[in-house]
Amino acid sequence: MKKQEQPQAEDRILAAKDLVIDSIAETMDLYGITRSAGILYGTMYLNEEMTLDEMREELQMSKPSMSTGVKKLQDMNIVKKTFHRGRRKHSFVAEKDFFKFFMNFFPQKWEREVEVNLAAIEEAQERLQNVALDEQAEEHEKEEAQQLLEQLESSKAYYDWLRRLAHSVHSGEIFDYIPIDQKEK
Repeated sequence: MKKQEQPQAEDRILAAKDLVIDSIAETMDLYGITRSAGILYGTMYLNEEMTLDEMREELQMSKPSMSTGVKKLQDMNIVKKTFHRGRRKHSFVAEKDFFKFFMNFFPQKWEREVEVNLAAIEEAQERLQNVALDEQAEEHEKEEAQQLLEQLESSKAYYDWLRRLAHSVHSGEIFDYIPIDQKEK
């Protein structure tokens, strides 16, 4: 009976990298980042620094798609452009510290949630206040408007908390309450 051949070490390394890249892309997709941008970040995460041409070659993506993805990752402050004197092409490097990634990525999302929802709540409350004060509205309509006004007002506590959470993560204060556990190696 012939012994089954073990895949070459290089193939096993590539398979391990692909597994990590795929999980990073899947996770980022959960948070509203396109899967292709997640694959791009995962690829850069597992490499030191890469030019757009190197990324395109490795991922077989179009240069415009690559450029758009890198720009989005830069805007989130999780990819940085690097400069090397004497080289024409810029390189890009991904944030490898997931705590810094967390501090850059999530507060932006939470602050956006607060901004969008509080604006909607304020507008809705104004409309409901008009109904509650409208002499021509039915009593049950006024009661419903008042109940919704109170419900929306109580939801503001959550958005205040979320704003403070975003600030504590962005500033690093969160680590005073939930320290990073440094496991021995």
